Parts: sequence; structure tokens; C-alpha cells
Amino acid sequence: MTEVLASNTSNEDDRRGHANLFSLALAVSSVAFVEGSKTVIDSGEDPPQMYKSHVSALQADKRPCWFSVIKARVKGCPFTLRTSLRSRPLMGLSKLVRSYLRRAAFIFVGYVIISYTYSQVSDTEPREPKIPGRFNRPKTKGQASPSGDEDWKKRGAIVDAFKHAWRAYERDAFGYDEYYPLSHTGSYLSGAGVGYSIVDSIDTMMLMKATGDREIDGMYNRAKKWIDKKLDFSQVGQVNTFETTIRVLGGLLSAHALSASPPPETSIFLKKAIDLADRMLPTFITATGIPLSSTDLKEKTGYADMSNGGAASTAEATTLQLEFRYLSHLTGIPDYWAAVVKTNRAVRHALLPEGPALVPIFISPRDGRFVSSDIRLGSRGDSYYEYLLKQYLQTNRTEDIYRIFRAYRSTKSTLAVGVFREKMYDNAMDSIHEHLLKRSPSRKLLYTSEFHNVRWPSYDEQPDVASWHVEHKQDHLVCFLGGSLMLGATEAHTSIPPKARDLTRAAIRDWNSGQDLIETCMATHETATGLSPEIAMFFDKPPTSGPGSAPTSLKREWYIKGENRNYPLLDARYILRPETIESLFIAYRLTGDKKYRSAGWKIFSAIEKHCKIPTNKGGGYASIRNVDNAEGEAGWVDKMETFFIAETLKYLFLLFSDQSVLPLNEYVFNTEVSCMIVRAAVW
Repeated sequence: MTEVLASNTSNEDDRRGHANLFSLALAVSSVAFVEGSKTVIDSGEDPPQMYKSHVSALQADKRPCWFSVIKARVKGCPFTLRTSLRSRPLMGLSKLVRSYLRRAAFIFVGYVIISYTYSQVSDTEPREPKIPGRFNRPKTKGQASPSGDEDWKKRGAIVDAFKHAWRAYERDAFGYDEYYPLSHTGSYLSGAGVGYSIVDSIDTMMLMKATGDREIDGMYNRAKKWIDKKLDFSQVGQVNTFETTIRVLGGLLSAHALSASPPPETSIFLKKAIDLADRMLPTFITATGIPLSSTDLKEKTGYADMSNGGAASTAEATTLQLEFRYLSHLTGIPDYWAAVVKTNRAVRHALLPEGPALVPIFISPRDGRFVSSDIRLGSRGDSYYEYLLKQYLQTNRTEDIYRIFRAYRSTKSTLAVGVFREKMYDNAMDSIHEHLLKRSPSRKLLYTSEFHNVRWPSYDEQPDVASWHVEHKQDHLVCFLGGSLMLGATEAHTSIPPKARDLTRAAIRDWNSGQDLIETCMATHETATGLSPEIAMFFDKPPTSGPGSAPTSLKREWYIKGENRNYPLLDARYILRPETIESLFIAYRLTGDKKYRSAGWKIFSAIEKHCKIPTNKGGGYASIRNVDNAEGEAGWVDKMETFFIAETLKYLFLLFSDQSVLPLNEYVFNTEVSCMIVRAAVW
């Protein structure tokens, strides 16, 4: 873990120059203190011994030691000043005034040098887009229109894609959790189903029907009626706590937030959300507050995942906060907020006071300690980092545990006394840059790596850094990080695009890393189908032989495991994921650069070409088994993931919508793109 991200050496000379200027400024300030010290010594007075010894050492060494002089002056100057004025008032005062004027001159020169240094544009300044601007447009039928007729047509094509997918689902599997378009069937994830597909997608319909599309309006009304009349959580057995929260609870809250009528207090969406949350609260009743992995909604009981030794996924346990906190705000019931805050507190206490702010992918609900397991930004780790930022934004940047440093010591007798880590988001981003971000050898693509645990853990161990090794592997899931870094850099409260003077140095770093990560994610779409694989492996040095050395791989700086086989591993799949499009949407909103819309349109066009099932074959969209083999129907996989209609198409729709449609400074999205209104205080 001692590896650090190699810095860009293209502007190394400029950075050295800035460092030298800064050093010169410090030296000038130091000389100012030394000169003032000499004046008092030369006046003939007898200063305190400590002060005299410091100045003598400085004069002998001929090098300014500003810390020593400051320390001496604080303790010695009052005595020296009184002595000078008492013995020889006029001469002492005259020399003292001259010494202070001399020091003031030196300090002013130092200030000018420092100001000049930091006013220069550095190599880490955010890059200006080619086409800046806010793209504000007049509203049409209650919805702000996209910029230009061409973008309007593209957004219309995305709405048509949603209708094509929903028609097939509604015909074959309406009410089922999952849909299989090739076999024209659906399935429940638990006994009676929890409405994943319908509830997860209803806010997408609400956004699209605002364009005036009557067919979408009809789809929405039927989905809303099903939620009102058919969705009954009292008949549902065990469900995954995380998936049910982000998809069903989040979907209901998002639909409530977007509802214009009936009045909010009578919203069927809010009523269903309260019923669901009440049934899920018992899963938080553990010794540590870390929720159990499964919840029986009928019995109102939580269950641990024994396949992982009872450990909970870190991302799953820490990706429930936005939804429960928002529900607490809407209802005024503090129990929902208190449950997830207790989880946050347990995770903060599990972080090491010293060392990287990176977390293993498993944590124990029994003792609140992290389990010795992999560290990664992909599955089971991704949304932990995402929600550190979004919780901060949700309360309008008022919770300083995420972004403002505040160390404290526990005073409770039940807890070990120690300094706990605060500024959680900033510390995590620092650690990601230091340990997990790498660059490819030739194109210098910025990608994320993972730390793999050599020994599969017994679930009572603590992480052992020495047992980890770096794996140059990036999940498609990680492509959320580019947009997240850019959002964290600006907090959606800067000009579009932001100016360097409005950002801190860390924010500039995050902004540029975010842009570079998006470019890398787009590079993983350089396949036969134009779609990205589930997992990409990156070369950390130019490939010569061994895995990934086929001609197709030599044209890229990444490869897919098993791509030379007739039947590749699951890494080669594209399952209609949204993460790259998510980052493109955020990047476009923060920059106004149309290249992000162009990239999103290329992905959508590839989906239409390779994943769309024609109407005469039933309709809908299928996953594909190998992105590097454009084999048509033979490569289809019989599943249309719920997040395709809930996330992928929603992000595409928002990408081609105006800035005023769900503005980022007014709404925060959960990890399933359910939107919640930003509030100005901790509730």
C-alpha cells in the first residue's frame, strides 16, 4: 500500500519554479524577524538569556530559523521593549521604529511573492471545455427543452426506447420483480414480489411524461394504480436490505418528491414508503447498529448473510442513509434518521485513526470491526464512497464530519479513548488518489486498482496490510467515480464550468481526475460492439506475452479475462449498466461541454444496435455475453435488468434535458438515481 500515484512530469519545471518562489517568500519573512532581532541586540540592552542565545545562534549559523526567532520574540520582546524605552527613550524608540519598518517591508515583499506564486495557472487547473455555457432554455409543457432541435430528437429517441422496453415488460411480466425478454416471463425475488421493476422506474415515467407523451402518461397511471392497489409488503418474505432500500424505498420517495398532486401529505408513495421503512427498521437492531443483510418484511425481522460468515457488505450497510434520512425529514419521525446515523457512527469508529481512509468490503454487525477482505471501488465497496459525498450534499453542506476537519476524543467509558477520523469524504478521496489510482503505460489512462487479500479471510480477523497485493482491475461499476469526483469538487455551487480560483487545490485535483476517469471509461467502450465489459483488466506495463497479448488487446491498454476463448468469462458481458452514462450526465451539467452528450449518444446508439430486441420478436432489451463479439441474436442474454429502465435510460434522458430539470444544487440522487430534495439543515 505504499505505492502512490505517479505525478505528471510534463510541467515538472513549472512546479519546481513555484516551489522555489514559495521557499524564497518564507526566507524573506525569516530575514525580517532576524533583522528585527539584531536591532534590539545592537541597542545595547540586555535581553532575556533565551532570546539572546537564539539570536546568537542565528548570527553564527548565518541561516534564518524563523520558528526559533518567533518563539524567542513571543517570550522576549515585551521585556526588551520596556527596557529600551526606560533607559534611552528617544534612541530606543527610534531604533525600534526602524526595525519594525524594516520587518514590515520584508514581510510585504514575502506576501507579494506568495500571492504571485499562487495566482499563476498551475498544471492542475481544471480544463476549460470547448463550449462553455449554462444552456438555459425556455420551458415547454412544464419541462425545460434541450438545447437545439437535434438534442430534442435524441431525447425523443430515448423516450421511445423506454416505451419499447416497458411495452414488453407490461405485456409479459407486469408486477414481477425481474423480466426475461427472450422467454417472455418474469420472476419474483421473494415470495410475493416487492415491485422492483415498477417502483424503481415510476419516477422515470414521471420525468418523461412531462414532455407531453400520452403513451408514457398511460404507462405511469397504470403503474401508479398497481402500487396503490397491488403492492402489499405484508405478504413479502425475505428481501435484500440494500436492494430493497435503494430501489423500492428510494423509488417511492423519489416519486413522492416529483408528485405535484395529490397534496404531499396524502401521497400514496409516501404512505407505502412509511410502511416499508417500518418493516425494515428491525434489521438495524444489532449490537453495533450495522444492519443485517436481509429483512423479512412479513415477519419484520432481520437475517445475517451466513454465506459470508455473518458479515455485512460495507457498501450495502452504508448505502441506506439518504433514503431513511429523507423519510425522517418528510414525516418528522426521528427513528429512521437515528437508525442510519448509528450505522455511520459504527463505521467511523472502525476506521483506523492513522493510515489510509480506505475500507475493506466486509464489516461485522457483531463487533463493528472491518473484516479482513479486499479493498476496492467496485462491487461491495463503491457506494460507500459515493454516499460520503451525497449525505453531505443532502443537508446542504451542513454536516462537517464529511468535509470539515474536527478531531475529538471519546469520553464514554464504553469506548476506547482515541482520536477518530473526521472529514471522511476528503480523507477517502486523498487515500484513493494515493493508493488506488494508476495510469496505463502509453496512453496514460487513469484507472482504479484494487487491493486483494491473498488469504480468503476467516471472518474474525482484522485487515492485514502485508497480506494484500495490487490487482489492476476496474469494474464497470467504478465508472460512477468520475462524475462523483467532479461533483465533489464543485458541490454544484460554482460557475459552469468552474474557475480555478473558486476551487481548492484538492478540488482541482479531484476535478481533473474525474475528467480523466471518464475518458478511461469511454476507452473501455472501444470494443466490437461499442459497449463496455463488466470488468476491464489494465496493463501496468506494455504487454509482451501472457494473458491479454492477443492482437485486439495490443491495440488497447486493457483486456478482458478469457477473451481468447470461444466462451469468455462473465467479465465480457454488458448487462445494460448505467455508470458511465451517470458520469457523462454529471460532467455535462457541470461543464456544459457537448462532448459528453456526444459520448452518451454513442453508447445509446450501441445499445440500440446490439441489445434491442425487435418488436416482431417480442420487444424489450437483452444483455449481451461478449462486447468484443458482435454476434447479434446469438450473443443475447435473456435478462433485462431493472436498472436499465430505472437508471440507464433515466440518465440518458437527463443528459439530453436542460439544466433546470432536476438541477444538481437542488436535488441529490441516490445510487439508483432516485431523487431527493436538498434541505438546508440537519433534520
